[in-house]
Amino acid sequence: MDYATGLRLQQRLVELRKSNEIANVLVLLEHAPVITLGRNARRENVLASDELLKQRGVELFECDRGGDVTYHGPGQLVGYPIFDLRSFLGPDGRRKTQGAVEYVRRLEEALIRTCADYGIGTERVAGMTGVWTQLSTAVIPSGANERSERAQSRDPYPTPESQAKIAAIGVHISRGVTSHGFALNVTNQPLEYFQLIVPCGIATKPVTSLEQQLCGRATPSMDEVAQAVARNFGRVFDSQVVWVDSLDALLGRSVGVPVRAPEELRQLAGEEDTFWV
Repeated sequence: MDYATGLRLQQRLVELRKSNEIANVLVLLEHAPVITLGRNARRENVLASDELLKQRGVELFECDRGGDVTYHGPGQLVGYPIFDLRSFLGPDGRRKTQGAVEYVRRLEEALIRTCADYGIGTERVAGMTGVWTQLSTAVIPSGANERSERAQSRDPYPTPESQAKIAAIGVHISRGVTSHGFALNVTNQPLEYFQLIVPCGIATKPVTSLEQQLCGRATPSMDEVAQAVARNFGRVFDSQVVWVDSLDALLGRSVGVPVRAPEELRQLAGEEDTFWV
C-alpha cells in the first residue's frame, strides 16, 4: 500500500475510534518504498538527492508522527495501532488511561516478544525508542562501530554503537487516540534503503532484520510475523484479537455474523473452517 493511502486509512479510523464507532484496531501492512519525516525530522538526515530517490522509486513524505527520519518498504511489517488509551483496564479491573510513555513501552514489549518467538533476543536501550538486538545475539553489519568498553562491561543499558535496531517506533496521540506506530524489519530487503538516510537521526547505529539475525535459518513469512505480532499485542494489551479482512467487517456492517479469518492465515495455522466471533 502506498503511504498516502495508508495515512488516509489511519485518519478515517481515528475519526471512527474517537466517535466510538469502532473498537481498538491494529492495522498491519507493507508499504511501497517511502522515506517519512516525523515532526522532529531534519532534512539533512535524508542523504540521497531527490533525483536518486526518484531513480530508486522512493517517495518522500512528511507526516505528524513523532521521531525523525525512517524508511518503510517491502519486507518490513508496519503496524498502526488505532487505540483509545482510555479504554484499557488496570490491575484492579477498572479503566486506567495509559500515558504516552507506558503505551510506547507496551509497543516495545509486543515486538520484543515477537522477536523472541523466533529465538532472537532483543531489548530496550535507555533514552531511546524502539527495539534493539541484545549484545549476546546481535549480528552487527560490516562497517558498524566496534563495541565500546561500557558495552563490553555488560552494562544493562549498552551504548547505541554496540547494538542494531530491528524495529522503529513513532507515534501520534490525539485526544487519547493513537495513530502511526511501528516498523519491524522482517527480510533484508529494507536494509539497503536505510543507506539513503540517517535512520532516526542516529548516525552511529546500524539497522538489522529478522532474516539477518536468523543467520541462515528459515525466515518467517510476512503472514507468520503478522500473526505473531497480533498474538503478542493481545497479550501485552490484555485484549482479545479478532482478525478481519475487510473494512465492512471492521465497521460492523455484518453485525452478529462471525468474522472469518483471512484465508492465508487459516492455511498457515492448518485450519480449514475456523471462525472468530
